[in-house]
Amino acid sequence: MSRQQQVEQDDGKLRLDKWLWAARFFKTRQLAHEALELGRVLVNGERVKASRVAKVGDLLQIRLDKLVYNVSVLALASQRRPAAEARLLYSESEESIAAREHQIGLQKAEHASFPYGDGRPTKKARRDIIRFKDNW
Repeated sequence: MSRQQQVEQDDGKLRLDKWLWAARFFKTRQLAHEALELGRVLVNGERVKASRVAKVGDLLQIRLDKLVYNVSVLALASQRRPAAEARLLYSESEESIAAREHQIGLQKAEHASFPYGDGRPTKKARRDIIRFKDNW
């Protein structure tokens, strides 16, 4: 165990970007850091720096693409653990879950209604398209 890990465990302090990474909201600490710098993560309704200390009881609003997570911090962890253990680090409000599921449903409906082709046209189909454009 490195000296830095010992200090973090002894003090009970943990950077917010490291907590977001450990809770599996972001794949890397760098992505978590950038999200904090861009204001995509709010702590108790305020924009904060990535170096802010995460505390149990903090209310986070995390925007990932079009989805918004409203979570409260239940525990601190400095190591990235399996997803089942990461879910124990936070609790999400029922309104947040419902709103996110509604947004996912809207995205699926939008995706389903978008007309997709059958792939790349065949040589015959390309010739037909060229003939159609020339005669237009």
